[in-house]
Amino acid sequence: MIIFDCDGVLVDSEIISNQADADALTRLGYPITAAEMIRRFIGWPKRDIWAQIARERGAPFPDGVLAAVEADIKSRYRASLEAIPGVAEAVRAVGAPRCVASSSEMVKLRLALEVAGLLDLFDPNIFSASQVPRGKPAPDLFLFAASAMGVAPADCVVVEDSRAGVDAAVAAGMRVIGFTGGSHSFPGHAEALRSAGAGCVIASMQQLAATVREIRRRRGV
Repeated sequence: MIIFDCDGVLVDSEIISNQADADALTRLGYPITAAEMIRRFIGWPKRDIWAQIARERGAPFPDGVLAAVEADIKSRYRASLEAIPGVAEAVRAVGAPRCVASSSEMVKLRLALEVAGLLDLFDPNIFSASQVPRGKPAPDLFLFAASAMGVAPADCVVVEDSRAGVDAAVAAGMRVIGFTGGSHSFPGHAEALRSAGAGCVIASMQQLAATVREIRRRRGV
């Protein structure tokens, strides 16, 4: 089975989401750029990112702030979110079984897939970190997705763009393809994914089907 992360793998959302976070945090007296948010927190669940920053600033954020940021992100998605180039064709080429396992909360996750025209490729096999006790880099979400799909972790290949996601997949006993084709990719991105345990890294969705075939060939599947 192929498990796809969503943000930065299926949809080109990381720049949008992290810019909204950075704008809100800067207004709240914690100046930070979208690039710094991506470098530090890519792949983390949103609630964990904001909890970490609250600890760093030494004070909780006002009630309702995170909900307001999430609403802003959804508005930005509706206005400008696009699929990663070539991803629909790549998903069809790798075939089934497949699913999505994302750190995003479910409503935002489904919205992103719908706006990008990808929802029908995965529905109903869509899983969110909000369904498990711990988000990435813990393995809970990937193990939950594999269990729900009735597939052993050893038979899963994860496509991930974040170190946290790679860490989670490796901890779950799954093989990982790193992806660096999103607009948020940064210097050293591929090396970071490899060092976390990605068996290979691709920079374009046009490489995905051949990479999956090679992994299957090596396993004799």
